[in-house]
Amino acid sequence: MTALSPLDRPNSYIGRSVPRPNLTRLLQGRGQYVSDLVLPRMVHVAFVRSPYAHARIQRIDRQAACAMPGVVAVVTGPELAAVCSPWVGVLSHMKGLKSAPQHAIAVDVACWQGEAVAAVVASTRAEAEDAAEHVVVDYEELEPVTDMRTALDAATPVIHASLGDNLAFERRLDAGAVDDAFARADAVAETEFVFGRHTGVTLEPRSVVADWRPGDDRLTVYQGTQAPHMIQNIVALHLGLAEQQVRVVCKDVGGSFGIKVHVYPDEMATAALSKMLRRPVKYVADRLESFVTDIHARDHRVKGRVAVRNDGVITAFEIDDLTGIGPYSMYPRTSAIEANQVLNLVGGPYTTPNYRARTRVVFQNKTPMSQYRGVGHPIACSITEGLVDLAARTIGMDPVEIRRRNLVPDDAYPCASPTGMRFESLSHHAALDKLLTMMDYDALRADQATSRASGIHRGIGFASFVEVTNPSAAFYGIGGAGISSQDGVALRLDAAGTITCQTSVTEQGQGAEAVTAQVVATALGVKLADVRVMSGDTDVTPYGGGTWASRAAGIGGEAAWQAGKQLRRNILDVAASILQTQAEAMDIRESRIVDADTLTERLTLAELARIAYFRPDTLPPGFQAELMAVRHYVPRTYPFAFTNGIQSSYLEVDPDTGMARLLGHWVVEDCGTILNPQLVDEQIRGGVVQGLGAALFEHCRYDERGQMLNASMADYLVPMAAEMPDIAVGHIVSPTADSELGAKGAGEAGTAGAAAAVANAVNDALAPFGVTISEIPLTPDVILRALGRI
Repeated sequence: MTALSPLDRPNSYIGRSVPRPNLTRLLQGRGQYVSDLVLPRMVHVAFVRSPYAHARIQRIDRQAACAMPGVVAVVTGPELAAVCSPWVGVLSHMKGLKSAPQHAIAVDVACWQGEAVAAVVASTRAEAEDAAEHVVVDYEELEPVTDMRTALDAATPVIHASLGDNLAFERRLDAGAVDDAFARADAVAETEFVFGRHTGVTLEPRSVVADWRPGDDRLTVYQGTQAPHMIQNIVALHLGLAEQQVRVVCKDVGGSFGIKVHVYPDEMATAALSKMLRRPVKYVADRLESFVTDIHARDHRVKGRVAVRNDGVITAFEIDDLTGIGPYSMYPRTSAIEANQVLNLVGGPYTTPNYRARTRVVFQNKTPMSQYRGVGHPIACSITEGLVDLAARTIGMDPVEIRRRNLVPDDAYPCASPTGMRFESLSHHAALDKLLTMMDYDALRADQATSRASGIHRGIGFASFVEVTNPSAAFYGIGGAGISSQDGVALRLDAAGTITCQTSVTEQGQGAEAVTAQVVATALGVKLADVRVMSGDTDVTPYGGGTWASRAAGIGGEAAWQAGKQLRRNILDVAASILQTQAEAMDIRESRIVDADTLTERLTLAELARIAYFRPDTLPPGFQAELMAVRHYVPRTYPFAFTNGIQSSYLEVDPDTGMARLLGHWVVEDCGTILNPQLVDEQIRGGVVQGLGAALFEHCRYDERGQMLNASMADYLVPMAAEMPDIAVGHIVSPTADSELGAKGAGEAGTAGAAAAVANAVNDALAPFGVTISEIPLTPDVILRALGRI
């Protein structure tokens, strides 16, 4: 029988909005989070954290703390360093990237406000916190490096003397004839973009329980993480253990967004303390700790300019990007990836062949920065789309028209960008056309004109984008990081005729379990309810990368499809031996073996499993039933499966208060084959909300001494339902040919373009005032200062 494509399989679940398998359990409040975990003899750790952004640790007096009720141990950095070795966050393929060795607890010098300088372990968290207040630390405050603009000046202190300067990474790129393009341009538009730091604000804070069992000579780490096998590898490496001595278990996770894909010192310290004390140790960050220890992102200042002809053709982009990342490059993914992505993706949707860029990544005494949902895409998109709109205003052209004249034609693919990014199949023009229809562009322009005549200032903003998904080994493995680019799925037909699926992809709330079950059920021909998905346990699941970079469906889903096809062949071979016929003459429908031509039922999967497991003596001599299949998948043809899309925002700005009110937001996105429409749209909308938060509300603010000024939910603003507009989502489908499913990623696309669309809409609304703002978040004070009102 000829193999059918995923979409052509009878009774296919692919493309259907089926419920999540974990929905009932979570709605009943029966989720299994690390915070809920209690183990025998478990103790709790609280960390003493530096109040200074930069300080030498001169003395730690723990005598009073050790005498406090319930205290088991008070541990300093040098003591823990004997158990846990330091790490350096670099990748070999990012030439020149450097960082200093980082310890689980600071040794000698604290490099940001919030860095742990001691750990207090006690019977309860409350006792640990009380005792931590009695640890006396004598500091010598050092001059902090806080302003990225002066971090490389000769007069600025060097944070790590062994590195020679505060430059972590620099890259330059020069493609085409940039100088000639600017010389011949009819107009040149330029500006400086400023992007404020923000962070993830996950519903569940970072949490870990480490359980060293001396009898087994083994460590089990229960952690809300996106990448269990990566954590297994790193914990083993730095605690001096063989990898098989470490098990990582990840159950339910209350949001990640990239926050929980990194190695954090306090989490490594918790694992080391468990090994040191030979008992379970638990750490759950409180919200204040989250603000000063969870990675931040997006802190960039970028000078950009664009060359354009009077006919609207853009002939060159040029950018100079500067970003500060804190005192260390995060391990193992590094803090230079975001800046590198910015350089790679500016100008991505457009035909412009001439592109010059420089990015510099500098150290500073602030909370470390690294990869967060979108990883550089919102910055690159905001720069690109901000410059495109600026070019349009300079020559007096409609923003839609200038995009039509410069977006790469949909029939021009495959092609490559000036930065060398290879694009397989994108759909910019189809996406733009669909977006204009969805939003009724002409009607919105008419409403804008009517409102403006009445003194109401409304604006429309657009943002085209490309997005990296399904990364291959070219992303991390090539640089020497122990981060798997492939994922694996193991399928088993159980004795009752149901399917157990073990996948290396982790469920983070995005619906990975649902998508995996859909793919497996479709590949096998079984009922969706007959598939049970297990994930997040390095002792059980195949080795794989986990959940990051929008890869769960595209890579993990393809592994599930291939495993399902193989198990289906195995099952039909068993059926053929039982029924004395040819495997090609049969099919599997709704968990039943049927005649392929007539669909007459011949055997249930439960009966087949009963015979194979309990009565193999009835099978032909020499035949062995194999009712398990394991398959892995990694992209090979392209380094990434790029997706694309376009967003538009319609908003109203009050020039007297500086408040921007969102009226509507539209997204058209192309993620290839859509496996579950509802989940894809949920991911897009969730990403848009985070992007809108970055555009208007979220900002980690620091003073000149490196003190974070708004490290609480009372002062750090996140978007709530009342601030959000309706978000309409549409799709174009351009499947990747690199896999049979054709699925790309969708988890970060909403974040990529939202801030750029809002920024362009604000500038469109303020056009009558003759101002252009290139700073986000676009808070009321930013808008009022631009208008000269304050």
